[in-house]
Order: sequence, then C-alpha cells, then structure tokens
Amino acid sequence: MLGNRSRDTAPELLLRTLVHAAGLRYRVTAKPLPKMRRTADMVFRPVKVAVFIDGCFWHGCPDHFVMPKTNRPYWEDKIGRNVQRDRDTDQRLGDEGWLVMRFWEHLDPEACAETVIDAVKSRRQGAAGPRWSH
Repeated sequence: MLGNRSRDTAPELLLRTLVHAAGLRYRVTAKPLPKMRRTADMVFRPVKVAVFIDGCFWHGCPDHFVMPKTNRPYWEDKIGRNVQRDRDTDQRLGDEGWLVMRFWEHLDPEACAETVIDAVKSRRQGAAGPRWSH
C-alpha cells in the first residue's frame, strides 16, 4: 500500500488542470479546517469549497469496487472505515458551512471541472453580497 499515491493521481491532475485553466486558484492537498487531520484534494478557502476525487477501490465505488478474494475481513474493515471517514468528513465540513464536492475517479473530468467551477463562482457571487455605488 505504500506504493499507492495519496496525491497527484491522474484524475486529480486532470481536474486541477481544467479548473486552473478556467482561472480559479486553490490549495492542493490542504486541510479545510485547521483542527481536522484530513485533507481535501482541492480547497477553495475563501468560499469554503472542498473537492475530493475518490478512488474507486479505496472508497468503495458502487459501480467499480470489487472486494478482494484474499484476506477479505481485512479489506471489508479497511474500505468500510474509509467510507465511514468520508461521511464523517462530509458532515464535519458541512456543519462548518463548507460545500463538499466528491467525484469518483472514473467520472468525466470535464464535467467534474465544470461542476467545480460553477460552484466556486456561485459561492463567490453569494459571498460578495450586493454592490453599492456612490
């Protein structure tokens, strides 16, 4: 498991490239909340948007996850804890006003990027509030 990348995976790099090309800037593999030991793949702190690109195996994708035949109890526990931690992270960030966006690694990166871009821009407009002219 030490050889598995925890950051800069191909799906992450592609999504980051598309979002960056749209002019958005973000933190990579950053903690959304200082007290939380968990990191998001992309963090837009000013608008409180956290983006996660979940691997189909490690996060138990309903479409692609196949339980290994060897050492089954270990993997059931391992993947189950990962999924439980994901839900806990979503809850904790949501309670703090964050928008949590999760994408499976197999999803179309252009569609994911468009969703992220729209969400960040929408939150920026909402955070700016009304503009007053003098």
